[in-house]
Amino acid sequence: MHERKVEFGQFVAREAVIDEEYWTAAWLRAESHWEGINDRYVDNHKRKFAEQEFHAIKRRRTSLHGQKCRCIIMVRKEDKHVKRTVLKGVVGTLDLSVRCLLHEETFPGERVKAPLFCSIQGIGPNRYGYVANLCVAKSARRQGIATNMLHFAIESVKSNGIEHAYVHVHRNNTPAQKLYEKMGFEIVEAASSQLVEEQTYLLCCKA
Repeated sequence: MHERKVEFGQFVAREAVIDEEYWTAAWLRAESHWEGINDRYVDNHKRKFAEQEFHAIKRRRTSLHGQKCRCIIMVRKEDKHVKRTVLKGVVGTLDLSVRCLLHEETFPGERVKAPLFCSIQGIGPNRYGYVANLCVAKSARRQGIATNMLHFAIESVKSNGIEHAYVHVHRNNTPAQKLYEKMGFEIVEAASSQLVEEQTYLLCCKA
């Protein structure tokens, strides 16, 4: 993809490039996943979740059948007067994939009567962008970080000649739905997805 980074205010959105950044992205996702849960072993759960997600991020970076995945992070701009660790510098993350529709699919995960051996349509309008694992550090929320990461993702999709981006959102997650709607995403009404559990909506945005 051609879009390398975008700056706004004191932050920069770009692709993660080193293991420390992948680990911090994984830890942010663990914090988000276990947020608000009171459990005496919650720290152990977070560490295990983060370790699994770290290795998953590394695996997803490998292209498979035309499906490429990038780990996008939002970082604070470097300041020569302030020393920050990677853990303190990364304040948001999401995954951005380029995927391909299966034979006869009109949207990702559509239940279609495909042949036993079906092909992946890896060219032209059959490619689409897919956003997942969007989260922002609790200390950095309400500063436009999620909005600007999504803007970066959509522009990256567009610059790669892809017309549509999709995201799944939980039906009860009203704030996330409002965020995606503000960015131009709309619910795919007929979606009966095989990709994730049924308690979600599939939203689409024309890039």
